[in-house]
Order: sequence, then C-alpha cells, then structure tokens
Amino acid sequence: MPHRCHREQSEGPMYLACTKRMQRFFVPLLRDTQGAAILEFAVALPILVVFVVGIYDFSGAFDQKQKIEQAAQEGAIVAGAQPMSDLLASSNTNPASLQAVTTAVYNSLLGSGVLPAGTCTLPATATGPSGLTWTYRISGCNPAHSTDNLVITINRGWVSTATVPAVVGTVVTVQYTYYWQFNSVIQLLFSGPTGYAATTNLIESATVHNQV
Repeated sequence: MPHRCHREQSEGPMYLACTKRMQRFFVPLLRDTQGAAILEFAVALPILVVFVVGIYDFSGAFDQKQKIEQAAQEGAIVAGAQPMSDLLASSNTNPASLQAVTTAVYNSLLGSGVLPAGTCTLPATATGPSGLTWTYRISGCNPAHSTDNLVITINRGWVSTATVPAVVGTVVTVQYTYYWQFNSVIQLLFSGPTGYAATTNLIESATVHNQV
C-alpha cells in the first residue's frame, strides 16, 4: 500500500506523483467492489423473485381455498332446507331441489371471483344418483384450460351415528383446480422436472342436518 501524501507535499511535482500512485492503487479496488456487488445482485435476484412469487402464489391458493369452502357451506345450507320428495325416484337424475344447491354454489364462486365472469354458466351436467348422491359438473370455467370442470357433489343421505338417535344430513363437496404460478418460476430457474405440481385440486366439504 502506498504511503499517504503529506501536507507539506501539497504543492509541486512530488504531491502530484504521490496522488497518481494513490489513484493507481485505489481505483482498481473500487472497480472490484462494484463488480462484486453486481455479481451478488445477479445471484440474489432469482432467489428474491422466487420468494416474492411464492408468497403471492401461496396466498392466492389459500384465498381460493377459503372461497371454495364458503361456497360449499352456502350450498349445504340451501341443501339442508330442500325437500327430499323428489329424490326417491331412481329415474330422476337431476332433481329440482338439487338444482337450487348448484346455483347457490355457482353464484358464491362467481361473486367471490373464483369463477371469471362471462365464462361457464348453468345448468350443470348431472350424474347419478348413486344412492342419494348426485355429482354435477360445470365446464368451461377456465378459458385457458377448457378441460377443467367445477365439480359439485351432493350427498343427501349422510348419516351421523355419533348421536342417539342417528342424524341424517347433507354433505356438499366442491372441487376446483388451482394453477400455480410458482411452478413456472421454478421452471425458469431449473429446467426439467422439479417435483412441483403445476395444479392442485382444491376440495372442500360442508355438512348440515336435513331440516325437511
């Protein structure tokens, strides 16, 4: 390391020569420090992006899960108040009392933003019955993934043996697909299989006692 330039050298060629020596020594060090900072930023930036997208994505999945659970609860409340007289005929594959349930679930998901406006519409396609269970599918709810379905399963014959006498109720189960953005970011950083699924089927259920 060069010696310091003394004040008594503040004038004249000796001071200029000393200053030049100091510049030759410290300027490369400054450049090296700037280069190291840029390198550190380049390494840290992808990790920061992963954290930010991960926080956003997981909060979005949790939010959608809560909204699906709320839709199942609203559907179950409507189902528990419906009559069961139109469920007895085995040929009745789409009872009117259950259409009100699918409408309640659909409107809840549409109002909360889980289903984009102007995409899928009612009526749902009914499958069943299997005992006292019907399954409804509404297609076309995700314009980017036309094969995805909103699936609503309604079991009007749920029996609880935890109490005496046994209680008969209804279970409404709602299933919808969540697409992870986090997976796309991981693929940019590490191409090929990463072990992270691109989609998750969110399934929520709600149970109520039959009131009729």
